[in-house]
Amino acid sequence: MSELQNDRFLRALLKQPVDRTPVWMMRQAGRYLPEYRASRSEAGSFMDLCRNTELATEVTLQPLDRFPEIDAAILFSDILTIPDAMGLGLRFEAGEGPKFDRPLRTQADVDKLFVPDMGSDLKYVMDAVSSIRKALNGRVPLIGFSGSPWTLATYMIEGGSSKNFSIIKRMMFDEPKMLHQILEVLADSVAAYLNAQIEAGAQAVQLFDTWGGVLTTRDYKEFSLNYMQRVISQLKRENDGRKVPVIMFTKGGQGWLEDMADVGADCLGLDWTIDIDKARERVGDKVALQGNMDPNVLYASPDRIREEVGSILEKFGTGSGHVFNLGHGIHPEINPEHAGAFFKAVADLSPKYHG
Repeated sequence: MSELQNDRFLRALLKQPVDRTPVWMMRQAGRYLPEYRASRSEAGSFMDLCRNTELATEVTLQPLDRFPEIDAAILFSDILTIPDAMGLGLRFEAGEGPKFDRPLRTQADVDKLFVPDMGSDLKYVMDAVSSIRKALNGRVPLIGFSGSPWTLATYMIEGGSSKNFSIIKRMMFDEPKMLHQILEVLADSVAAYLNAQIEAGAQAVQLFDTWGGVLTTRDYKEFSLNYMQRVISQLKRENDGRKVPVIMFTKGGQGWLEDMADVGADCLGLDWTIDIDKARERVGDKVALQGNMDPNVLYASPDRIREEVGSILEKFGTGSGHVFNLGHGIHPEINPEHAGAFFKAVADLSPKYHG
């Protein structure tokens, strides 16, 4: 594997000194870029794009070619690849998002669950990781990712996206044993999936717990955090002679930062509902922090975007341990020039915080 030319992202995750705050953006390879839309239409469908090694590589690199300030690439894929490989019949409905033809509703459904074979069922993901890593040629590190067990379970049980999570929460309250059985299989699947990505070339990994924030404190600890800890405890933390940092991101998780900092991740992702200075006070030196600009700021003028970036950098203050990002993914309608203003602002304004 070629030598890494820019490792400030990996260094910041491990709280090592950097020359400026590294930056990347969730969903940075996506619908806001016209070149992405062209590749997607060439592929035919979203999952066809994920399964096409050449096109998945192309779209992962598109934002890096457009915005030279970006410090990490993230694998182009989807969080629902694991449930898809479990045979639940994933399809994407136009305007409605993901749907499963065979959601988990009965004990018989749950008993059929299995840990997918990473070398066959999910080989296309590993092929994409290897291909992207090769194409990057050491430019920046590659991030692998997975949905958290709880987040994957919400889609698998609800049958798709949900507003009130009534089906999974009914199961959680009335049949907790069944839900725990699902989450155990998912945790072991996610760990195997991330380890396979690391072996294929991912240099850091992120757990996306998109729906952990819909739980009470008690239920978050039992049904979400507990299983992310089970994943993290199984991960390969070194490869190619380098540490492989782990980022854990619970959207809406600002109430539980202290608990989250204790489960073994190197970095916590923050959404925009907490001030980063307060988060830093609460977690101390235990973990690095990633975030946390409101994605909607990117609808504002480039000058206003720059001002907001400056404000967050100032709140975090001096020293390493901050990876600049949005508090969630970039919205599809954002003007790419505004994304460019965001990346440039971080690169321009952050060096003074690093002695």
